[in-house]
Amino acid sequence: MRQLFELCGEDRDMRFSPYCWRARLALLHKGLEYEGMPIRFLEKQPIESADAKTVPVLNDGGTWVKDSFGIAVYLEETYPDNPLFGGEIAKAQAEVLNVWLNKSVLLGIFPMIVADIHKKLDAKNAAYFRETREKFLGCTLEEAQAERAVMLPGFRKALSPLRAGLRSTLFLSGEQPAWLDYALMGTFMWANMVSDIELLEADDDLNAWQERMLDLFDGHCRSELEAV
Repeated sequence: MRQLFELCGEDRDMRFSPYCWRARLALLHKGLEYEGMPIRFLEKQPIESADAKTVPVLNDGGTWVKDSFGIAVYLEETYPDNPLFGGEIAKAQAEVLNVWLNKSVLLGIFPMIVADIHKKLDAKNAAYFRETREKFLGCTLEEAQAERAVMLPGFRKALSPLRAGLRSTLFLSGEQPAWLDYALMGTFMWANMVSDIELLEADDDLNAWQERMLDLFDGHCRSELEAV
């Protein structure tokens, strides 16, 4: 059975990592069955076979693959039906977009929800999260998140390249969703799973796109949000 190791909170049914959501959506896009394997920040033993310290990690019948983009590339090469990239040129461009999403979108969201993430963790993992993330941020989790209202306008403005991609198509990848859609949606799911933050204004064109993404795969993302 195919296994996807995913980050969870104190509630093991609450999977919130943006990278894990990207991998999950890629598997759903390929139509591949898998079993979600929840692990917490400090639970490293289950993914030692992949020589990994972070999730997502995919175990595909004994083949271990780590990193959300690495998993997407592996799935594309191993299961060519329902392309995620659509060729080597698109895959190369996706690597650039992957870096941009992580630096501009994911890291833009992080300080705005960091205290909310902490609240979703058990005591032991919460202590680890606070220590490591406050070192990264240079302030307390609460101080970082307190600047949310100041940070939101700049974050929303930074999404303008994505809005441009939706001027004439339903999805960022064209008339059908593919890797870029899943990479962004996975990042939004991370925020939506742990926080009540409104990342987008009501009249944002990305809202309509997000609604379409929530409806994919029999409403998989929508169902997960409703269960939180």
